[in-house]
Amino acid sequence: MKRSNQYLFMGLIGLAVAIAATQPALADAKNAVGFPVHAPRPWEWWFQPAGSPIQKSIDWLMQFVLWIMAGVVGLVGVLLVTVMVRFRASKNPVASTTTHNTLIEVIWTVVPALLLIVIFVPSLNLIYEQSNYKHAYMTVKVTGHQWYWEYDYPTAKGVDFTSYPVPDNQIKPGQIARLSVDHPLVVPANEKIVFKITSADVLHSFFIPSLGVQRYAIPGQYWRQWTQIDAPGVYYGECNQICGMNHDNMPIEIVALPMKEFQAWLAEAKADAAQGNVPPVHKYEVLAMKAAAQKAASAGNTGIALASAAPAETAR
Repeated sequence: MKRSNQYLFMGLIGLAVAIAATQPALADAKNAVGFPVHAPRPWEWWFQPAGSPIQKSIDWLMQFVLWIMAGVVGLVGVLLVTVMVRFRASKNPVASTTTHNTLIEVIWTVVPALLLIVIFVPSLNLIYEQSNYKHAYMTVKVTGHQWYWEYDYPTAKGVDFTSYPVPDNQIKPGQIARLSVDHPLVVPANEKIVFKITSADVLHSFFIPSLGVQRYAIPGQYWRQWTQIDAPGVYYGECNQICGMNHDNMPIEIVALPMKEFQAWLAEAKADAAQGNVPPVHKYEVLAMKAAAQKAASAGNTGIALASAAPAETAR
């Protein structure tokens, strides 16, 4: 190998190691109130950290199949090298006249069939798991529009609001350009949530990678998808179905709250809906700060200030 190629190869390895070393720090990103943020990261080359049981199963199955593929590719590579070395023309000037080998033909028929069965069984289990909508805590109706999302809480009368992306020139600290929205979807953590997904105009796609959620939004049809978010946090996604000129401007922001804080948010959302208003922008942050302050006060530390509470309250 030429010296220049050696330097290039070593440089690529060093870059890969450096990128991998930054992954844990990027995975620990949090927003203004300390909620973990699950969003795309620079130089990310793997799935986002799983935030739900479904995504954990998807991640496991992907790695399981990936190792099988690596084994197949490795075996084929070894066989090709063996053939090129042992049966090259310079070593075998007289070519073999063998055309069939019963054992080899049986092996290359049976082994792939067994591999398909090995892959089929966990795949079927995952499909069954994704189709199990029993014992859901709540259902949220999701409607795709050109180009925004609408969220309706059927069990909370009147709580139905739209979710638009925050314009690039209005992004505030802690928000993410092209992903943060004016009214995020708020749900409880550690509870099964069923999304009832449809579209008001064209094909869209409701996609949150860290939660293992992806379903087409089809006009005139309802498709369901469930998730159970493991921990409080902010989870981002977007429409990944080309749906028109502003397709890239349909982000999804989901906020998972502890049950007590979610119920407080829902109570205020109902009150706002009764008055014809949408839920306050980032009201969940105010609730989280108040909960943190109360917890600190009960522990004897009263020095925590609700710095973000006043701006959020004015968003009504």
